[in-house]
Amino acid sequence: MDADGGMSKYSGNKAGAKYGTGYCDSHCPRNVKFINGEASFMNITRSTYDPASAHGSYGACCNEMDIWEANNKGAVYTAHPCNPGGPTRCEGTACGGDDRYATVCDPDGCDFNSYRMGNTSFYGQGKTVDTTKKFTVVTQFITDDGTSSGNLKEIRRLYVQNGVVIQNSKVNIPGLDPTMDSITDKFCDAQKAVFGDPNQFKEKGGLRGLGDGMKSGMVLVLSIEDDHATDMAWLDSTFPKDADPYAPGVSRGNCNNYGEAWPQLEVIDNLSYVTFSNIKFGDIGSTYGTDSSPTRQAFMDAPCFSCSGGNGYTGPTQCATGSSCQVLNPFYSQCL
Repeated sequence: MDADGGMSKYSGNKAGAKYGTGYCDSHCPRNVKFINGEASFMNITRSTYDPASAHGSYGACCNEMDIWEANNKGAVYTAHPCNPGGPTRCEGTACGGDDRYATVCDPDGCDFNSYRMGNTSFYGQGKTVDTTKKFTVVTQFITDDGTSSGNLKEIRRLYVQNGVVIQNSKVNIPGLDPTMDSITDKFCDAQKAVFGDPNQFKEKGGLRGLGDGMKSGMVLVLSIEDDHATDMAWLDSTFPKDADPYAPGVSRGNCNNYGEAWPQLEVIDNLSYVTFSNIKFGDIGSTYGTDSSPTRQAFMDAPCFSCSGGNGYTGPTQCATGSSCQVLNPFYSQCL
């Protein structure tokens, strides 16, 4: 998306990214309320599977790099190229819909999920990367000439935990090179072939296409996500849900996929949170070290924007340093 949310492009956009305009991604979402500086309310239709969701005629497409999609049981990083790569408005079937691959983007992307790639003991509670403890996630973008202006050829992942640098897990899937441990065009082509997935990644530009989008600038977006369509099964369970879990690439984690998980998450387990800190970018090797774990002890504190769920709340109530608890109503208060 544009860094300013499209203010400089569209005279009708007076709000900018600060107020949420300009968002786009590789799934060409059709629930974005402002696209290309205009309100997007044409032909609003309520979702057939989600009473809280609706979509209109237009969608907002652009390159997407999922640096970190994870919970305490599963993690994946995924490259989604588009052609063209910059913010593009789509309409109707060109946004996907019944034909998922009719858009200018690759909605599936090329992903590296350690569990899906055959190492089921690498990431999770008590595993090599232990999600019961703090850790640092490092993502490295490697170019063909080693400079920031070169063409993107590889996306690497490593972790730092307890003062130890942990290299990404290796592939352990029959038919795939066991030395592979990062996203490259070669890895993506081989993975798609072995898993039987459409290679939209290559068709929509591959790593070079994504890299071109990064050169023009990308915006960091952070959120807590759930999924009313597939209950996040693509992250930590069997996906597609009705597929053979023993088929290559289907099992992405050890969570079950029975019933609908999102109502439980939103209504019953609605105190879930994540703490992000020490977000950095820079030259390769400059953003981390063996002492790069966050020094501020915040896990007994309430996360930012939360200190009490109101009546019946049993979670943390001590705000992090620099903020204080502000009561909004009997049901909710925030660290501000």
